[in-house]
Amino acid sequence: MVLLGFAMLLSILGAQATVDLRNAAAMAAGLCNTKPTDVVFLIDSSRSVRPSEFEQVKVFLSKVIEGLDVGPSATRVGVVNYASRVKNEVSLKSHKTKAGLIKAVSKIEPLSTGTMTGLAIQFAINVAFSEAEGARKSPDISKVAIIVTDGRPQDNVRDIAVKAREVGIEIFAIGVGRVDMNTLKQMASEPLEEHTDYVESYSLIEKLTKKFQEAFCVSDLCATGDHDCEQICISIPGSFKCACRDGHTLKDDGRTCSACSDVTLDVVFLIDGSKSVRPENFELVKKWINQMVDKLEVSETKAHVGLVQYSSSIKQEFPLGRYNNKKDLKDAVKKMAYMERGTMTGQALRFLVDNSFTPNQGARPGVAKVGIVFTDGRSQDYIGDAAKKAKEHGFKMYAVGVGNAIEDELKEIASEPVADHYFYTADFKAMNQIAKKLQINTCSVEDPCECDSITKFQKKVEEALQALTKKLEGVTKRIAALENKIV
Repeated sequence: MVLLGFAMLLSILGAQATVDLRNAAAMAAGLCNTKPTDVVFLIDSSRSVRPSEFEQVKVFLSKVIEGLDVGPSATRVGVVNYASRVKNEVSLKSHKTKAGLIKAVSKIEPLSTGTMTGLAIQFAINVAFSEAEGARKSPDISKVAIIVTDGRPQDNVRDIAVKAREVGIEIFAIGVGRVDMNTLKQMASEPLEEHTDYVESYSLIEKLTKKFQEAFCVSDLCATGDHDCEQICISIPGSFKCACRDGHTLKDDGRTCSACSDVTLDVVFLIDGSKSVRPENFELVKKWINQMVDKLEVSETKAHVGLVQYSSSIKQEFPLGRYNNKKDLKDAVKKMAYMERGTMTGQALRFLVDNSFTPNQGARPGVAKVGIVFTDGRSQDYIGDAAKKAKEHGFKMYAVGVGNAIEDELKEIASEPVADHYFYTADFKAMNQIAKKLQINTCSVEDPCECDSITKFQKKVEEALQALTKKLEGVTKRIAALENKIV
């Protein structure tokens, strides 16, 4: 039975891996159609943007364009270059093919003067999105402006950005390096968390490519991963529905699946609170934790959750079992204060192994143990021994990385199969997608505790003795019957 169950598990994992590879291949091959849109990039080429950095911006533009369905009746793309003045590099009507558009982007040169972002937005309203430059009047055609800037504007952006949004232009604001975050929020459309992005340097901007490719993809929500089905997503026109693999049942939420009656878990979140995370992103991390909590069956007898924050030191926010309902648990997560300082992931993993899953910290014997580690950067200490020890103890370890996280470190932390237990995104605002994909195995596991194994063995011996006793009783009756016949 154990071998049969293992074979079934391999089959399920193989099927899921096939689905994931098929979806990734479809995105890479450009099979995801994009809704007809007029897109204008507004790129800052002020003197603070070095020539090599401006080249990285052009690479980012080209990669986003590669994922779009470019054409006169599909998506049209324009590019506005700005500094102290504005230059219309590519109008919406200039290029009908993707190749021609990318070639034109490669030839753009920086202006290398001031930073008049408000002037650039005004130009987009008056010129770039005008019919004369190729913009379409149809209400079915969305107008999208993507602004890339690395500094504080020398003019007013608030009022002109409001005007742009009022005339129907959706604004995405990307900030780099020492950008003023308040300015990004003044420019961007609502909801701000979906329309503002930040990267620490131009070398990282390329990591936002996938986000913007997916933002324009509307044809197949299952293929793009824009769903929260636990196992199987079925595309239907303009939407999707969820289903489960054989032997699993769709729960009442219409998203998750159940194969076990026992969903008893001890789950500990190990959260990076180092200074590189930044306060606004730390708030997004707390929202992400609560997204994961929503997926658990939190109660006194089911899932228990603990929370540990780490930086240069370790802080246990609360142990397992302190909160036995989702409301209290999520309120406690929201109250977590940001520590800042360094990134000692190895030290945090050792704390998880030595403390978090011990009985005096609320861990329950015979209950599956799950550790979920979040980090946004390279560890400042060695993680190998502690990561190995966690898995040797039978803990199921998930590793989640954002931004500058090192994928090799994530893989070292993650349980096998590694591909199912580590997740990475360049953007904190994309963490909700990880919450949808990270499905904690809620089936109970065999307790590695020796005493529990002895109990189970004793039970099997008792069952065997009972069966043998019944057989002996039958033999005794037959012998007695034979003796009566002989007499």
